[in-house]
Amino acid sequence: MQHVEVSRPGIRFKTQQPPELFANRQLVMLEGKSGLYFSSLDSSIDLLKKRAQELIENINESRQKDHALMTNFRDSLKIKVSDLTEKLEEKMYQIYNYHNKIIQEKLQEFTQKMAKISHLETELKQVCHTVETVYKDLCIQPEVRLNSRTWAPLEEGEL
Repeated sequence: MQHVEVSRPGIRFKTQQPPELFANRQLVMLEGKSGLYFSSLDSSIDLLKKRAQELIENINESRQKDHALMTNFRDSLKIKVSDLTEKLEEKMYQIYNYHNKIIQEKLQEFTQKMAKISHLETELKQVCHTVETVYKDLCIQPEVRLNSRTWAPLEEGEL
């Protein structure tokens, strides 16, 4: 019989069995332990896969909820924007009406003033025509000399 030293990380021991027996026994021990180890590992992997699938499903549900929330928000926002647009449009028309009244009044005043200007222009033309006629009449008549004291016409010999 030989002494065989077996060492594993953290464990060292000596055995007095023949090496063949020891190797067979070690193989049986490893197979039993490895079977447990791999079944435990498979179980852990299955749990991880299941947990990952649950997380993906949760993410998808959250995304669907977010999408529904955004759709509701968009619809609500469209309604509010539409309402505000209608109010703004109504206010604009009120302002237009107010300004239209002011413009109408100013146009009325302008029309009246233009009519008065036209009338005054006609009168001015008549005055100009009268002045022109008087001037022509004065230019056609012989020159008359006036006495500077009496303003009476002078006779031809007087100075």
